Amino acid sequence: MWDAAGYGTRQGFGKRPVILIIDVNYAFTGDRREPILESIKRWPNSCGEDAWEAMRHIKRLLDAARTKGLPVLYTTNDWRADRWDAASWRWKGRRPREMRANAEAAQTDVDGNEINAEIAPQPQDIIIRKLKPSGFHGTPLTSLLINFKADSLIVVGTSTSGCVRATVTDAFSENYRVAVVEEGCFDRFWTSHAINLCDIHAKYGDVIGIDEAVEFIGELPDDLFDLPSGTPL
Repeated sequence: MWDAAGYGTRQGFGKRPVILIIDVNYAFTGDRREPILESIKRWPNSCGEDAWEAMRHIKRLLDAARTKGLPVLYTTNDWRADRWDAASWRWKGRRPREMRANAEAAQTDVDGNEINAEIAPQPQDIIIRKLKPSGFHGTPLTSLLINFKADSLIVVGTSTSGCVRATVTDAFSENYRVAVVEEGCFDRFWTSHAINLCDIHAKYGDVIGIDEAVEFIGELPDDLFDLPSGTPL
């Protein structure tokens, strides 16, 4: 059916890709590897063991990208302490209240919005803080991509059906080529993960494996980008 209707055509990689890691923070991974039904007792939005399996592949992607000097950008949430700016999140559930309670429930001082240390940002990396699912909405992401002269994104993170999909469709709308690394994405439900990857590949980007992503990065020229120094002036 896809072939007959013209869906799923491979668009291919760009020439100046940026790595975008979406919301791989403690709120969505928990602070240790454990089954999801255990993890959500302390981290209500956790994706459980699938998050930790995905981080194994994300680390491999990061190693390849940093060896070549590619820009690495992370997104995470950044609501006010009183969650006033959660706004429309309140209309569909209890997430703002639950996220506020994460640290207390987990009996830890770890901020749920902090990027998991397993894939911690380095000084030259950029963290984008957002209020809504898409990494583009109300953030400087487009401006940063223009500054890097980037033409494409290699995307990993969570959730596949939420923030990953929203970011990918916005990137598509801004005429960026997008490659989504299947093993580097995760969701609370396998069906949501699989169906959304299928839909992304049909219309908005290429869903690829980690081996292909690493091989592509390895073939890029060195030092394509002028990265931030990571040190104060």
